[in-house]
This record gives sequence, C-alpha cells and structure tokens, in this order.
Amino acid sequence: MDEHISLGSDDQPFYESNYPIPDSSQSYEQASQSAYGYPYGEGYAGPSVYTPHADVQGSMGVMDQSQTQETSATFGEELPLLEELGINFEHIKDKTLQVLNPLKRADSHIMDDTDVAGPLLFCLLFGCLLLLHGKVHFGYIYGVGLLGCLSLYFILNLMSVGGVSVGVVMSVLGYCLLPMVLLCALSLVLTVQGVIGSVLVTAVIGWCSISASKLFVTSLCMDSQQPLVAYPCALLYGVFALLTVF
Repeated sequence: MDEHISLGSDDQPFYESNYPIPDSSQSYEQASQSAYGYPYGEGYAGPSVYTPHADVQGSMGVMDQSQTQETSATFGEELPLLEELGINFEHIKDKTLQVLNPLKRADSHIMDDTDVAGPLLFCLLFGCLLLLHGKVHFGYIYGVGLLGCLSLYFILNLMSVGGVSVGVVMSVLGYCLLPMVLLCALSLVLTVQGVIGSVLVTAVIGWCSISASKLFVTSLCMDSQQPLVAYPCALLYGVFALLTVF
C-alpha cells in the first residue's frame, strides 16, 4: 500500500525554527550577519593575525646571546682532556728533573699530584730496552714493582705520622726508576759486567735510592730518617739492576 508523506506541508510542519530565511539577493556576509546576529559592523575585516613586537624579538635575541656566552664560558673553564686523565706533562717534567738531580732540595708539595703516567712510561721504556737485549722481562718488571710498592707502603705507614697512600709510593718509585732506564740504555753499547760495570751499577742503585728516599722524606716530613728509607729502596732497585746486568 503506497503512502505519501508530506514533510513540508502547511498542515503538518516538520521543524519549527526562529531563524529567518535569507534572501537570495543578499551576499553571503550580509546573509550570515542577518541570520546569526554577528555584532560586527560593515567594517569588520575578519580575525587579526598576531604579530610579535620588536621589543619582544629583541629581548629574545638578547636571551639567546647570553645563553650562548654562558655555554662558551662553561666550555672554556673545562680542563684539557690529558689533565682530566691525569696526564700533565709539566708535572712529569718537574718530577723527572727532580730525580735527575738528587742533591737538589725537593719541594714538599711536589708529590701532591700522584700521577702514574710517568712511572708507567718509564717501566714500559725499561722493558723495551731489555727487549733489545733479548730479555722479555715485562712480567718481572711489573711483578717486582708491585711487590716493592706494597712493601714500601707498609714500611712508610709504620714510620710516618700522617701515613702515605699507595699512589704516592707508586709515583715516587716509578719516577726514580729513570736512572736504571739510563743504565739499561748504556748497556746496549757498553758492558756492565766487570769492575767498572759493578761500580757503575752500584752508583745507579745509590742514585735511585737517594732520589726516592729524598722525595719520601720531604713529602712525609720525616726528618733525619732518609737513611732508613733509602735502605729498602736500594734493595728494590738492586733487583732491577740484576735484571739489567744478567
């Protein structure tokens, strides 16, 4: 059965609205204003676009510049990479010159920087020179050196009032190995077995032990105790001399 439903007839309205029907002769803006009641007049030009002022831009530029200056100043205050790793060539040079001149009075603060870069370098150089003699003694060098450092560490802690750290002992004994390195280099061209060689080896052992004991006594304020400290140092460097001669 066909049924005809009239939604927009006069006798049965589908939806009632209070909005007026715009005239087709009006423009779109006029129709919208008249239909929805916009409060803007004829001079309304639409929404405005925000434009930052010059002073805001200037302040932002100043802020960025100040942040850049602070960042550059922070990077400028950082230490070089070698110093962060504990490698300071100026300190290595000062300690090396102090060892080469055992009669010079040592500074009491010379061992405040307990670096091990110089001692490791001298130990490696000593092993390379022994390698030129056909002697592979790297294990002996580091083993005897470690045993000597631990022994001197306990002895100095018993003798001194303030005590000493392992780093200071390793640094002093390693730097004072330099005369033994020179003896090993000299033995490449001269023989150290004989009377002259024995005298030379004894002088080098005394040189190493006097330099080491002087640095220990000065840094630990151990007055009149240098001979007591020099004796165990001489025993340690005597073992290194045996590695050089035989």
